[in-house]
Amino acid sequence: MKRGYKIVTYVVITLIATLTLTPRATAQHTLTLTGGTGVATARFYPDEETKWMWGSETFGLSWRFYSEKPRFVGAVGVDLEYMERGFNFGYAYSSEFIEQEDGQKKEKRTYYFYNRKINTLMLPLVWQPHFYLARNRLRIFIEAAVVLSYNISSHYEYLDNRYPAGKYEWKVPRDNRFGYGLSGGLGFAVLLHQVEIGLKAKYNFGYSDIMKNRNKYYSNSTDGRENPFYYTPLRSPLDNINVMLTVGWRFNKRGFDEWFVVRKKREKRLDSFNFSEQTGANTGNSGRQMSGNTNTGRR
Repeated sequence: MKRGYKIVTYVVITLIATLTLTPRATAQHTLTLTGGTGVATARFYPDEETKWMWGSETFGLSWRFYSEKPRFVGAVGVDLEYMERGFNFGYAYSSEFIEQEDGQKKEKRTYYFYNRKINTLMLPLVWQPHFYLARNRLRIFIEAAVVLSYNISSHYEYLDNRYPAGKYEWKVPRDNRFGYGLSGGLGFAVLLHQVEIGLKAKYNFGYSDIMKNRNKYYSNSTDGRENPFYYTPLRSPLDNINVMLTVGWRFNKRGFDEWFVVRKKREKRLDSFNFSEQTGANTGNSGRQMSGNTNTGRR
């Protein structure tokens, strides 16, 4: 936990130093607070029974830098986010066989779910293309990011209350603290002088596993109730879908440089092609020449 706080402190200090020490830092920089909620799950392989975990909270700080050159539309930046991730895993089930109209019996399963919440620090490295509407008062954008993550702590519970809840104990041979993945999203922001208020949605797609595969950790024979997997999954990446409110401050009173770029109008071609002039032909002269040729023929 202390290590996670150290990481947050280091990144915040780095952002503040960048904004205050970089030359012309106030020209094209935006600092934004974000907060919202969403859903989380895991993609297990081999497939397991899962369902979405609702109420996955997230909040953080975003920094964006907008290029001074108008041909580069959009921004690059970095986010620091706290995000609740996790999954609901059907660790057991009861069966009921229901007779169908054709006389066959169909099995109906009722699953009992284990829930695990994971508190994670996310560090997306973001590219954000955008465009403006409503006389530069509305900004529409999309985001694409490479995401690094660090899992601070975790908590588990059995939703059927069969077993008591508790703190998830991390084991080096079994659990991964660090992770990576991709992120994509879209949103909009309304510009009120130097303040930006907006809404965005994004999808975090995990590539790394929350649990190490069977080559390193096979079964839960030495574990407690914190690990419901009899055999460790081969793959266990985490996914999140979140909707967030954003409130940002733009460090430029005038506005972004790209607003004031006056593009040259394409000049229309004034010249027109004159067939008679280019070929030396003239309707009147051609008629007289033909007449002369006719008279010559009669002689």
